[in-house]
Amino acid sequence: MRRYKSSSKNFAYLAYRLAKPIFDPIHFIQGCYGYFWYLRDLFHFKKKSPNTPIKFVDLFPILDEKVSFTPFDAHYFFQQIWVFQHVLKNKPKEHVDIASTYELSGYLSTIVPTTFIDLRPIDSQLENLTIKRGDILNLPYKGNEVKSLSCLHVVEHIGLGRYGDPIDPKGTEKACKELARILAKSGKLYFSTPIGKNRVCFNAHHIHTPDEIVKFFKDLQLVEFSVVDDYGKLIRKTDYKKYRTADYSCGMFVFTK
Repeated sequence: MRRYKSSSKNFAYLAYRLAKPIFDPIHFIQGCYGYFWYLRDLFHFKKKSPNTPIKFVDLFPILDEKVSFTPFDAHYFFQQIWVFQHVLKNKPKEHVDIASTYELSGYLSTIVPTTFIDLRPIDSQLENLTIKRGDILNLPYKGNEVKSLSCLHVVEHIGLGRYGDPIDPKGTEKACKELARILAKSGKLYFSTPIGKNRVCFNAHHIHTPDEIVKFFKDLQLVEFSVVDDYGKLIRKTDYKKYRTADYSCGMFVFTK
């Protein structure tokens, strides 16, 4: 979640977050402006191709994609590449992903048999991809069973009710313990979550210090830490202690048992 040095900007951003679920003022203003060039472009298209029929019912205005650079979420972009590279390098016999993104599991299934587990699974069929409904607090595996495991940008949501889960202030810690429980000895857990100064952005996510995350996985050994910092820059194999006072970075941890 974005933070500004200016208190007035932070207040304005808060007001926007509170209004957005029922009315997005930024999208409304952009839409009003967008209709000017939309109608202009439609007029020019009809002028250049007068015999091409465009029915009123087929009008489909897309008003927010005329940008110089494509906006993207640096956390999700880099963390998925990071996991894919690790799995590709280690070549496990199979891989289990817990609720990261269905896209990631789909990509992984092209290089290794993959199981995707989510509280809200997708209804799709793909070779080498098994999809199961499951709860991260009660995963359908025995202890020490999974040798290659990933969980990206998930545990920070647990216990906040965002996805219909029960309210539990210790949701993140309990989810981490469950991941540690099912990880096999000498197995690899690829894990990410927002890190920085400790706070709860209700009901979006928790932000934990990297020290807390390491503590939540006290029964595991940290073998690598990478990060997407507050500015969206990917930094590989660095010291997690440098990010104790970050605002909203993405910590990417490799643990083993």
